[in-house]
Amino acid sequence: MVVIMRFLRREGLFCRTCGTAVFRQMQADTLVQGWWGPLSAIITPFVLLLNLSARSTLRGLPEPTTGSRRPPLDPGKPVLRRPAGLVVAVPLAALGLIVMAIPVLLVIGMVVGDDPPETLTVGSCARNDGSWSAQDLKPEACGSSDAEFEVTEPGAEGCAAGDYLADLEYSADGATSLCLHYVER
Repeated sequence: MVVIMRFLRREGLFCRTCGTAVFRQMQADTLVQGWWGPLSAIITPFVLLLNLSARSTLRGLPEPTTGSRRPPLDPGKPVLRRPAGLVVAVPLAALGLIVMAIPVLLVIGMVVGDDPPETLTVGSCARNDGSWSAQDLKPEACGSSDAEFEVTEPGAEGCAAGDYLADLEYSADGATSLCLHYVER
């Protein structure tokens, strides 16, 4: 059942009681066995909903007759009062948690979110706590021993030889290029 799916169908002449018994048994089987394959986990909820249309058809069937060759089937407990009803609670609870977790995580992400980087200005100093491919520039007092770079403005030809280019997100407007000149100590 993990690799392939199968769809079962029962056909026949049923009275309301026998049809209800068959419906409840097949619906309970689907609740237990329908979730095991990757596609089945997606398709099973739709199959369960489609089966409800068969349930409405059962209501239109005649009651069992007393003079038949065999007694009608026992419909048993309703589907959600059977052990299979408890089994379906696990995937439905997991799906419910996922559905609830997505908006909660989005709200947490918006509230907590990454702080925007501190902007740098020409003439100030900074240090880089990250790599050059993933810059993490922090403003630093120019007299501090932690200051690694002085922020300069690029000339007509760009940054001077040996200078680094700061990511645009570190400029006040997010679009101005800034150069980082190494401060020798």
